[in-house]
Amino acid sequence: METPKPAALAPKVMEVEPGDYWWCACGLSGDQPLCDGAHKGTGLGPQKFTIEEKKTVAFCLCKQSKNPPFCDGSHSALK
Repeated sequence: METPKPAALAPKVMEVEPGDYWWCACGLSGDQPLCDGAHKGTGLGPQKFTIEEKKTVAFCLCKQSKNPPFCDGSHSALK
């Protein structure tokens, strides 16, 4: 699997605390939008990102964003 599987066709809006996180880039994680290790053997891996201050963000779940891990509206073209 070299192409990510969309986990959903809409973003997941969440409030996140400061820290380092790993965004699921394959779409297989059961803990979307974060990685749970389900990518093993797919050829795809998670993307690390850092949140500097507590804030609300919209995470990409379609896995097509040009600005991962954040939603850029790319899911609109998949509907």
